[in-house]
Amino acid sequence: MHVDLLVEHATELVTCASQGGPKRGPAMDDVGIIHDGAVAVHRGRIVAVGTTAQVRERITAAHRVIDARGHSVIPGLVDPHTHVVWAGERAAEFEMRLKGATYLEIFQAGGGILRTVRDTRAASLDDLVLQTRERLDRMLLAGTTTAEAKSGYGLDEETELKMLDAIRALDESHPIDLVPTFLGAHAIPPEYRDRPDDYVDFLVEEMIPKVAALQYRVEETDEEGNLVYGGYERAAWFCDVFCERGAFNLEQTIRILQAAKAAGMDLKVHVDEFEPSLGAVPVAVEMGAISVDHLVSTPEEHLRVLAASDTAAIGLPGTPFGLAECEYTKGRHIIDLGGILAIATDINPGTSWCESMPMMMALATRYMGLTPAEALNAATINAAYAIKMHPFVGSIEEGKQGDLVILDVPDYRHLSYRYGGNLVHTVVKKGRVVVEDHTLVGST
Repeated sequence: MHVDLLVEHATELVTCASQGGPKRGPAMDDVGIIHDGAVAVHRGRIVAVGTTAQVRERITAAHRVIDARGHSVIPGLVDPHTHVVWAGERAAEFEMRLKGATYLEIFQAGGGILRTVRDTRAASLDDLVLQTRERLDRMLLAGTTTAEAKSGYGLDEETELKMLDAIRALDESHPIDLVPTFLGAHAIPPEYRDRPDDYVDFLVEEMIPKVAALQYRVEETDEEGNLVYGGYERAAWFCDVFCERGAFNLEQTIRILQAAKAAGMDLKVHVDEFEPSLGAVPVAVEMGAISVDHLVSTPEEHLRVLAASDTAAIGLPGTPFGLAECEYTKGRHIIDLGGILAIATDINPGTSWCESMPMMMALATRYMGLTPAEALNAATINAAYAIKMHPFVGSIEEGKQGDLVILDVPDYRHLSYRYGGNLVHTVVKKGRVVVEDHTLVGST
């Protein structure tokens, strides 16, 4: 067999293999290490995995060979909850919080999300793409190869659609695969401040049907430029809602989720970030949400309902860290209950401006109670499950995309053990080297 890329002699080939689904319970502490491992990629897909000797028996030639002696090779990292598309910054609010103002106080005074809404509404599509591309570059340098990306800083039709256009443009032009989510229910916009139910009416009756029907033409070509796939994809795969005091209450959340489900969209919910949201987790589970995210103040009985379901729990440790809070998602407890746990950056300009999934792994081991193995599985195969991408990415298995990260160290546990630097030496996306020696390869 002739292949495009062969990575061989990895001190550790960390597969995170999962036999088709997410990991739960004791399986979370197994990352599937192959010593002196090798992986072969052809036409963007993994075609062989095993020891170097086993893979070499199947490979007759390779266009490029990478010797990974002294290195750990892991799956490309997956970030399943991001607000990576925005304009502007909020450094002044960070200083306000340091002086005692709470996130909710800033939000209720017209800052927070609404400050970014003003900046994003004012930005052109080109400006939005340019600012976001810089953040995606830093995510890629830190090993992220697939990420969810939300709208939600428009809160009007024009800007929400502009954000989805930006996500599509970046998905087509940047190595990171972006999975789009519509978050029109991120906050009550200023023009609806005194009539929030009218805004919910607007979302349910106008925006959700329009977004659910919006599609983009997608084409893929091979290295010779021949069309190998042509079709259409939805502008937004998921509909998300921020169910929290000051945002959307439970009744409003249910209306929005029902409308999205009726329109054929999959569901996600921001929930229990600051206070228990009076039943949003059981509602989300009952409605078949793919994930519920944050879960900092979720009651025990709701965690048990969640753990018994197929809905993923996404912990966002960068957010309480960014807010200097003491409470984090109870990751250890969710795993022990048998739940599906993923982690994400929640990258956003207000509470967690961090592009690094390895930093989230470091925080998850210290403040969510995870082992290094559990943190890696939560950042790969389970994160992929939380955005319905697990058949394609999140583990090193035959048939999946050739998304690989080669670390500067021979032991993957250093990703959680160390923090503040970058151990990612090489990143491979669909079999193509896009980061080498800590440097972006070509133009992103």
